[in-house]
Amino acid sequence: MSASQDCIFCKIIAGEIPCYKLYEDDATFAFMDINPANDGHALVIPKDHAKDVHAVSDDSISRTVITAKKIATAVEKSISPTGINLVQCNGPAAGQSVFHFHMHVLPRREGDELKLNWGLKPGDMDAIGKLADKIKSNL
Repeated sequence: MSASQDCIFCKIIAGEIPCYKLYEDDATFAFMDINPANDGHALVIPKDHAKDVHAVSDDSISRTVITAKKIATAVEKSISPTGINLVQCNGPAAGQSVFHFHMHVLPRREGDELKLNWGLKPGDMDAIGKLADKIKSNL
């Protein structure tokens, strides 16, 4: 497993920083967020260090999503939220504060006022089509 000496999440995996561990397997690690947006907010990380979605391996991201599902199911059974967001942020503008790929398992309640939902606003279909073509050309 690759690790970064300066990464707080790598230090958590190594046991150098304490956490409220929820789950661990050979590829992933899940623990409670100590700055929770809502009660039950958990983090799921791959053990291999990767800065973001662009750097994480296909195997690590797949295993992380599988573990996130497992944690979301346990959160659902434990606190019965009215919804759960699985959130993954990349870069400062997206709110990424720890540069080790991770997923948030974020329990939601009606009216919790957590600002994640951007609402529905119809887009310009021509502009959307042109952008889709540009994106497809880079696949």
